[in-house]
Amino acid sequence: MSLVKLALPLLALPRPAKRAVALAVDASLIVLTVWIAFYLRLDEWVRLAGEGLFQPMWAVVVSWLIALPLFITHGFYRVIFRYSGMAAMQMVLRAFALYTLLYAAVVTAIGLPGVPRSVGIIQPMLLLLAVGASRALARYWLGGLYQNIFQRMNLPKAVIYGAGEAGRQLAQALAHSHEMQVVAFVDDDDRLHGCVLNGLPIHSPGDLQGLVETQGVRTVLLAIPSLPRQRRNEILADLRHLRVAVRTLPNLDDLAHGRVSRADLHELDIDDLLGREPVAPNHVLLAKNILGKVVLVTGAGGSIGSELCRQILAVAPAKLLLIEQSEFALYAIHQELEEKLAGRERGASPVLVPLLASVQDHDRMREIMSTWRPDTVYHAAAYKHVPLVEHNPAAGIKNNVLGTLRTAQAAAENGVTDFVLISTDKAVRPTNVMGASKRLAEMALQALAANQAGTSRSTKFSMVRFGNVLGSSGSVVPKFRQQIRDGGPITLTHPDVTRYFMTIPEAAQLVIQAGAMAKGGDVFVLDMGQPVKIMDLARRMVELSGLTVKDEQNPDGDIEIAVTGLRPGEKLYEELLIGDNPEPTVHPRIMKAQEEFIPWAEFEAKLNALEIALNVNDVGMIRLLMQQLVAGYTPSDDIVDWVYLERQAKQRRL
Repeated sequence: MSLVKLALPLLALPRPAKRAVALAVDASLIVLTVWIAFYLRLDEWVRLAGEGLFQPMWAVVVSWLIALPLFITHGFYRVIFRYSGMAAMQMVLRAFALYTLLYAAVVTAIGLPGVPRSVGIIQPMLLLLAVGASRALARYWLGGLYQNIFQRMNLPKAVIYGAGEAGRQLAQALAHSHEMQVVAFVDDDDRLHGCVLNGLPIHSPGDLQGLVETQGVRTVLLAIPSLPRQRRNEILADLRHLRVAVRTLPNLDDLAHGRVSRADLHELDIDDLLGREPVAPNHVLLAKNILGKVVLVTGAGGSIGSELCRQILAVAPAKLLLIEQSEFALYAIHQELEEKLAGRERGASPVLVPLLASVQDHDRMREIMSTWRPDTVYHAAAYKHVPLVEHNPAAGIKNNVLGTLRTAQAAAENGVTDFVLISTDKAVRPTNVMGASKRLAEMALQALAANQAGTSRSTKFSMVRFGNVLGSSGSVVPKFRQQIRDGGPITLTHPDVTRYFMTIPEAAQLVIQAGAMAKGGDVFVLDMGQPVKIMDLARRMVELSGLTVKDEQNPDGDIEIAVTGLRPGEKLYEELLIGDNPEPTVHPRIMKAQEEFIPWAEFEAKLNALEIALNVNDVGMIRLLMQQLVAGYTPSDDIVDWVYLERQAKQRRL
C-alpha cells in the first residue's frame, strides 16, 4: 500500500518532471555502481570523496559525462518505461555498448588517478544491470498501477446522496469498483457540508449542478433508506433535470441484517416512480382470514396471485392451496414458496399443495373444495390482457365470468367462509371485453351473495377493484426500462393515456385486508392515489436514467417516445367507481362502492343464454348479451375476434 501511495504523486507529475526524475535516478545509479565496482576490486568499501591522489570520485564524474549525454541522445527519457519493450531494450544495449567502449578507454586505457583500471570494465556491466532493472521495475510496478489509475479516472463519476452509515458503507464497497468512481457525498445536513468522509468531500444538494458540470458526474446513488417519502420525491424531482442516472439502495428493513454492498444498488423502485407514500398494513385484518386456516388461491402463478401467495405465507396459514392451469407457472411459485419455508420446523410450516386445474372445470373445482374444505378463497385467475381478450372474446368471457361463477358455486357448496374476487378498474363503464367480463364476474358474485342472504351458513362473497399494478407481466415499467436500455424508442399508444397505478405487494396486502372486512356482496375499491399520465411516467424514467427525451423541442435527445395508436378496446382514462357514493372503511386506502346488479333469477337466465352463444362463438350475439347484462358497456364498432375475422375473409374469397 505504501508503494502505491509513493507512486501516485509520481504518476501525477508532468512529463518534463518525470524525465528529470528518471535522469536523477540514472545519475544515482552511476554513483552506486561505481561504489560497488570499487568494492568488488578492492574487497572493501571506500569513500568516493577520497583524499590526496586517491580520488574515486573521478570515476563517477567521467561516468556522468559519458553516460548521461549518451542516454539523452539515445532517447532513454523519451521512452515510456511502463510500455517499454524489445525495441527499447535494443536501444539500451546499443547505448551501453558505446558507453562501455568510451568509459573503458578513459578509465582502463588512459587511467584516472586513484581509480583501479579494472573499474572501467566492472562498472559498465553493473550500470547495465542497474539501469535495466530500474526500467523493468518501472514497467511492472508503474505499468499496472498506471493502468488502474487511468481506468479509475475514466470510470463514470458518481455521487452518493446521503453521508450516513449506509452512504459510508456504500462508498467503501465502491472504493475498488470497476463500474464507477465515487467523487463526493451530498447530504441535506448543513452541519456536514465542507467535511470529509472516507476521503471524499461532503457537499450541499445545491452543489450537484456544479459537480455534474465540473467533474462530469453521471450517476447519483441514493443512500437514504430511512428518508420520508415526501423528501425523497423532492430529491428525485430535482435530479430529473440534471441528466444523471439515479440508482438506489433498498429500504432499511432490507439492509438490517448485513452490510451495504454493490449488489444492493438497483434501479429506482416502482414506489419512487409513482411517488406514493405506502400505508402500513393492519395486521389484525391481514391475519383474520388466514392465520391457522386453509387458504386457496386461484391463478397462483400470475402476477397478483403469486404475490398473494407470498403475503399469505407470511401470515402462517395451516395450508395454502395453489390453483394454476399453467404447469410452469405453478412449478415456479411452488418452488419459490418452498424455498421460503426451507429451514423452518416441519410442524410449524404451512403445508403447500400445488394443484393443476382450470377454474372453468366445475368438477375439478368441486373435487378440490370438497377435499380440503378451504376457509378462504382468493380468486385471482383471469385473462387480463386487454387486446388479447378483445381478439379472443369467447375464451376471455368463459374464463373470467364462467370460471369465476363455477369456482364461487363450488366454494358455496363446500362451506367456504370468505370468497374474494380480484377485479379491475376496467370493469367500470368498460369499452373492452376484458373489462366487461370482469364487471359481469362482479355481478355474478353480487347476485349469489344476495340470493343466499339469510341462510344459516353462507359464503361471504366480496370483490376488490383496483387499477394497474406496476412490475407485473405486461406492465409498462419493465417494458419502458427495456426500451430505454435498447436505446428507444419508448412505444406509447396515446399521449393522453392516463392510468391508476399501484405496486403488486401493496395491492396484494390491501386485497387481503379488504376481504377481511366483507359482510357479503361487498365491492371494495382501493385508493389508487392520483392517476398517472403514461407520457409523464415515460419522461420521468428517461430523465432518471440520465438521458433526455428526443422530441421537437430537443431533436438531439437520447430516447424518442413513439405514439402507436390506441389498441382495440383501450380507453384513454380509467375509473374506479360506477356511482359517486363510495363509503369509507376502517382502512384509509380501502373504500366500499354501492354498485347495482341484476337479481340472481334474472341474471341466471341471461347467463345461460350467454353461455350458449359462447359455446358456438356467436360473436354478434355475445356482444349483444354483454351489452344487455353490463350497464355502460360500449364496445368499439369493429369486431376483432380472430376466428370471426378469418371466417369473414374466407367468405369474401369465395
